Amino acid sequence: MSAANIGTSLISTLVRGANGIQSTPAAQKPRQALQLYDIENCPYCRLVREALTELDIDAEIYPCPKGGERYRPEVIARGGKAQFPYLVDPNTGEEMYESLDIVRYLFEIYGRRELPLKWRAGKLQTLGSLLASAPRMNQGMKAQPGQVPEYMLELYSFESSPYARLVREQLCEMEIPYILRSCGRTSLQEWLLPPVREALNITPESTLENRRILQEAEGRVAIPYLYDPNTGSGLFESGDIVAYLEDTYGG
Repeated sequence: MSAANIGTSLISTLVRGANGIQSTPAAQKPRQALQLYDIENCPYCRLVREALTELDIDAEIYPCPKGGERYRPEVIARGGKAQFPYLVDPNTGEEMYESLDIVRYLFEIYGRRELPLKWRAGKLQTLGSLLASAPRMNQGMKAQPGQVPEYMLELYSFESSPYARLVREQLCEMEIPYILRSCGRTSLQEWLLPPVREALNITPESTLENRRILQEAEGRVAIPYLYDPNTGSGLFESGDIVAYLEDTYGG
């Protein structure tokens, strides 16, 4: 994976500042998984994924890149137009377009708290997300279909991770659906890079279920982490994950 590729992803992260990193878990988690029809580098979709991280909510992601024929027709059939993001909530029967409406819905129904001030400045958030999309250009935007696994892959991620972004882009281009396991940060120790935590023998005790599960299963927490129930494989490191996806599910 090239330094330029990683570099532009880091720029996108810096543009969004602290958005999509820190988590304050929702008061009520969805009983059934939310379904998000999504394009990875779409600035509007990014806003919804940031809210998912901030509320510590998992979701099934159905990638809908340009030229994709796997899930885009479903959105047209359900909502009448190919517009993204599109949220389906099987718990309430709600289905909706419009990123800021979805963010407001998530905080109201699941966060059960007042919409944070930054989200009330919706146009500024949209502008910031537009700027964050620019460095990545067409990455994660155009369909290069791969095979669909029998069981959905699970990606442990937080939205603004520059390394997790590279994996999500690959999944989007390949039109591979996956379960997004939210793994935002809740403590200062979690802001330390994994090699630094290991060198200092620091093991943060996260309050987030997904981070605890990852720590127990693998002995450490690093983002991204991909688990493939079809092969039993679990991988850290974005370059290794992208290579695995190409080798295992490439067209």
